[in-house]
Amino acid sequence: MKTNAVDLRRNMKEIMRAVGRNEPVTVLYHGKPKAMILPIEQASSAPVRAHPFFGMNQDDAEAVENVMDELRNGRY
Repeated sequence: MKTNAVDLRRNMKEIMRAVGRNEPVTVLYHGKPKAMILPIEQASSAPVRAHPFFGMNQDDAEAVENVMDELRNGRY
């Protein structure tokens, strides 16, 4: 299903029904696709450990608390 911003506001009930039928909804802005609304079931169900950033600093010996303190330093 395709919709624009105005129809998204006016026809939310129909759009939610389409999502309930596992139908993706493409939101158009000036006639061009800008966003997609997908049912939760179709969202990525890959485990967190499969994400490429998971464990990227596992070789670092520095504690997480120390790294966070350094990042927050100088905020105030």
